[in-house]
Amino acid sequence: MTDPVTAGLDPLGRWRRLADGAVLLDGFHALKHAVRFGAEVPVAVAVDREAALALAGELAPDVREALDGLLTEVPEATYASLVPRPHPTAVAALAVRPSREAHLDRLGQASRTTPVVVLDNPRNLGNAGAVIRLAAGFGATGVVTTGTLDPWHPTVVRGGAGLHFATAVERLTVDELPAGPVFALDPEGDDIRGVELPDDALLAFGSERSGLSPELRARADRLLALPMRPQVSSYNLATSVAMTLYHWSAAGGAPHLFGASAP
Repeated sequence: MTDPVTAGLDPLGRWRRLADGAVLLDGFHALKHAVRFGAEVPVAVAVDREAALALAGELAPDVREALDGLLTEVPEATYASLVPRPHPTAVAALAVRPSREAHLDRLGQASRTTPVVVLDNPRNLGNAGAVIRLAAGFGATGVVTTGTLDPWHPTVVRGGAGLHFATAVERLTVDELPAGPVFALDPEGDDIRGVELPDDALLAFGSERSGLSPELRARADRLLALPMRPQVSSYNLATSVAMTLYHWSAAGGAPHLFGASAP
């Protein structure tokens, strides 16, 4: 964790030096989750430091002390110059992106006890962030994207509320996907309600516009379909992921996750 004595020295200069290679944590909740799940945060700012700490005391007392050592108060104009779009909490921070090698090791473990979510050529940054938030909530091993979308884009991190640090998030090609049975969601697949998903499954979802790519479809061991009323065209991507992860968990997956949730 960053030394609280030096964190507040010239935060603007420190921010400028680190911004290009760091992960933007946009808003209180993104910072809260990043700190909670062990992110290295070299600089964090708030327009109203005391208000941010009061929010931590109310919603996240487990990280209040850490935030007390991290947050530096800055003028509103300075804060606004650091972020693409000001967040209502007026809090922002930079975090060190986790090691790709460590994530690949985690994704490739032969003894995975929770699924990997695969987003095949996703297009919508907000949807990708929502999926990462879902995956973290269900304790998934990680989220892999294929295609051009950067899963660490600031808009994705904002949509995921900083929960990238609670799971392994990487961009890979279909050929680079970790080993394991691939269950791909497709309207022509078998009814998912009759299938038990193994803990080491790769759960693959096509893009919002064009569905599964030929490469991912060829890699799939089985196609599955979610129940849906006729004449309804599709579900939102994050909704499809939520339904599929819930189906997996309802059959006994991730029993260690049951219990009180943190704010």
